[in-house]
Amino acid sequence: MKPLVSTQWLADNLGEVLVFDCTKYLPNEPRDAHAEFAAAHIPGAGFFDIDAIADMDTDLPHMVPAAGRFARMVGDLGVSNAHRVVFYDQKGLFSAARGWWMMGLFGHDKAAVLDGGLPKWIAEGRMLEAGPARHAKPATFHAELRATRLRGIADIRDNLTSKAELVIDARAAARFNASVPEPRPGIRGGHVPGAVNLPISEVMGADQTLLSKDTLRKKFADIGADGSSRVITSCGSGITATVLTLAMAHAGLPQGAVYDGSWTEWGSRTDTPVEV
Repeated sequence: MKPLVSTQWLADNLGEVLVFDCTKYLPNEPRDAHAEFAAAHIPGAGFFDIDAIADMDTDLPHMVPAAGRFARMVGDLGVSNAHRVVFYDQKGLFSAARGWWMMGLFGHDKAAVLDGGLPKWIAEGRMLEAGPARHAKPATFHAELRATRLRGIADIRDNLTSKAELVIDARAAARFNASVPEPRPGIRGGHVPGAVNLPISEVMGADQTLLSKDTLRKKFADIGADGSSRVITSCGSGITATVLTLAMAHAGLPQGAVYDGSWTEWGSRTDTPVEV
């Protein structure tokens, strides 16, 4: 399954795929993803809560869970290994990629992101429904972790010396450069030494759809990610990093790995070097 689908494709295949709202708002955004889902969502959609389908034994937000927990929770949502799954979010293209990436991380390639998300769906006058998610028939999902797609803090420390992988930070330039404070309290400003910046706003258009494959390939090549070197994507808390990962996959580039703890982990510590 291709990593990105259009609103027309989803409308034509709505009864043949499982659809999930995978919205997550930042701590400084006074919005309730669950309430907005109940007010309006794509017909038949469920809600994929990345704060719940996560490791509950860490203080870091929405970290990747163990394979068993992931398998159990997506199975409870009605997802089996045979299902095709499409994720969208209420902002356009922000957190839906996290759902897609997690499915791939645990061995499921029959997943995609809705290009432009709910705003594009609504702008085109397509059908919506309100109310809670319909009760899903539980399914059996077998998860197999692809560890090469995941990086932890020790990997990032090692990479400071080896420089074997290019770290690409998806945060806005002002956060990357520490000219504005982080949205989470107690987090230092700046970035991992040696990282390069590619804000997610630069890989999508005004309608929150990804840019063309050729344009994306040039943007990544301009920062040193032309497909010949290994890449780690990072961001504030492991969400928008996956938008860059999605953009690379869409452009036909190796998707590399994601630093799951991202800046929330790195910037909250006193024993990690920071570049401004």
